[in-house]
Amino acid sequence: MRVIVKSHKLQGSTSSEVNAMNSKEFYQQQHLTEDDEIDLAELWHAIWSGKLLIIIISALFAISSVLYAINQPNIYKATTLLSPTGDQGGAGGLAKMAGQFGGLASLAGINLGGGGTDKTGLALEVLKSRFFLENFITKHSLLVPLMAANNWDINTNTLMFDEEIYNITSKTWIREVKAPKKPQPSSWEAFREFKEILSIATDKGTGMVTISIEHYSPEIATQWLKLLVDDINSTMREQDKIEAQNSIEYLTKKLEETQLSDMQTVFYQLIEEQTKTIMLAEVSKEYVLKTIDPANAPEEKAKPKRALIVVLGTMLGGILSVLIVLIRYFTKKSTPTNLSNDSLSDNKSEFDTNQATEVSHKNQALGKQEYI
Repeated sequence: MRVIVKSHKLQGSTSSEVNAMNSKEFYQQQHLTEDDEIDLAELWHAIWSGKLLIIIISALFAISSVLYAINQPNIYKATTLLSPTGDQGGAGGLAKMAGQFGGLASLAGINLGGGGTDKTGLALEVLKSRFFLENFITKHSLLVPLMAANNWDINTNTLMFDEEIYNITSKTWIREVKAPKKPQPSSWEAFREFKEILSIATDKGTGMVTISIEHYSPEIATQWLKLLVDDINSTMREQDKIEAQNSIEYLTKKLEETQLSDMQTVFYQLIEEQTKTIMLAEVSKEYVLKTIDPANAPEEKAKPKRALIVVLGTMLGGILSVLIVLIRYFTKKSTPTNLSNDSLSDNKSEFDTNQATEVSHKNQALGKQEYI
């Protein structure tokens, strides 16, 4: 009798636990299956139900894009095509002479230098340098039209300035900046701004150089581009003249010190080469870069691309509106699901409690029978 009662007690307890575990696993599997399902029809239904909101948001973005594109000023790009002029003597000529008489000159303790230099590459690097551009801006008084201009009146051909930055009447800078900056832009700020509107491209196949400048005024862009080409040629020309003059002074000094006739011949030829460099520099206006296609005031704007701005703005509004509609739809859908899940969980807990109480009562009754 005792063994039978214990066996009945174990069987009753095990049955209730198995039922509870089965119901729990069934609930979890059903819940996971519902969460993992993605119904394309439901997504389309969610988007279609929020079509009014999508249309409104997309329209707002489209209107904002149109207003933004219309208010953007036109930017014009002036472009010129240049060709390297080749070796104009100078360092190149001295390098050729060094190749012929370098060994002989070294016997006298004179170093004539190595190979030639790429004058075009050197000129372009100088053109992009901070020192050259800062001097260029100061020399031609470009600070105001560079830093304060914000538009151009095509009817009157006049440049318009930002009244919050520069007072055109009193010709004073009035912009509000934090220290250490000052109302008048520094040379470093002007250099960075000019670098933004200047572009230089070299064709590796032909060696041609294309230089462009962007500005609100097409005439100002063209004028600045011509001045830039003239100044870089002038800078390289003056630099070669100074180097040639220094070379002549050095060679003349060495000529006076030597008594060897062969060395004197070498020095005379080197001096002649440097004199030729000075002569070529004096007569050559386009010393390093020769103009193939001169800059002309462009009649068509380079930017902004207003149609592209409107299209991208409208697409952005459409994407954001669809995301908003989907988030709202699935948020509302998950709220009652969570409530029903909580209710099922409470019912399940209550069911498990009742089962446990029933098993406890059975065990107590069996225990009394066993005691009797």
